[in-house]
Amino acid sequence: MDERPRVVSPYHRFSRAQWAALRADTPLTLGLDDLARLQSINEPITLEDVIAIYLPLSRLLALYVAAAQGLFKATQRFLGADAGKVPYIIGVAGSVAAGKSTFCRIMRALLARWPNTPRVELVTTDGFLLPNAVLEAEGLMGRKGFPESYDGAALLRFISDVKAGRRAVEAPVYSHLTYDIVADERVSIDRPDILIVEGLNVLQQARRSREAAREGGDGRVAEGRVASSISDFFDFSIYLHADDDDLERWYVERFLRLRETSFRDPRSYFRKYADLDGAAAEVRAREIWRDINYANLVENVAPTRARANLILTKGESHRIEGVELRKL
Repeated sequence: MDERPRVVSPYHRFSRAQWAALRADTPLTLGLDDLARLQSINEPITLEDVIAIYLPLSRLLALYVAAAQGLFKATQRFLGADAGKVPYIIGVAGSVAAGKSTFCRIMRALLARWPNTPRVELVTTDGFLLPNAVLEAEGLMGRKGFPESYDGAALLRFISDVKAGRRAVEAPVYSHLTYDIVADERVSIDRPDILIVEGLNVLQQARRSREAAREGGDGRVAEGRVASSISDFFDFSIYLHADDDDLERWYVERFLRLRETSFRDPRSYFRKYADLDGAAAEVRAREIWRDINYANLVENVAPTRARANLILTKGESHRIEGVELRKL
């Protein structure tokens, strides 16, 4: 008899078919034109994907949001207070090329089409990257996307203010064309019902600040102070997972596609790659993947997967094949 202890997972695991069956009567509110508008380059998505994966998730989130709102109202009655509306915040993490942007845009569209038509906003943490001039001055351009390349204090203030129910909380805007923060441009988040926060490192736990690192601190939290991370303010979190080889292939394919499109724009930061021949462009894409994106994935992004409430695992064709939902 095998007397080894049975490993108990903190997740319920579903095949694609099992998860699809949980859609119940959730209506399909998106069409082919919507998908064409919402998907990113080189990230195929079909109506069958929406039906099998996104609609059951939309139904689950509807239940979770309603439960959270009920608990909030009960607490307000207990306190005899009226603190106004507090958003339900969903964090979405995963590697570069995992398809976070397409996933978030589709989820936003579905959630906004619930019968009670909630206000759903989407913010990417790219807007909180330090400007290129700062990254250059601090020798961090080769670490762009790593935790130290963000203005973590500003990001934490933003999430905290949104969760506190403040009005018109502003966030910086990032341009993937110029590969930099857009000067003097901001987006305002004004007490939505749901806020989706997308980013590589959104599930990371608190770490010492850049200021403490500059001052030679040892990373310990000062007496009387509590370290927070943006994930502390999430009501639900999702991680998009895929095999490393698939992620690299998707990144390279996207790089080669962009070489024929947006890289040719004179304003593009990557204009220098537009005229490379196919072989040279692929070599450069794999270098960038290995030295920056894969290194960040291994060091920072992948270790946060186990902190997610929901893990969606993609197959080699970008199709989500497995779902893991954390047990309550």
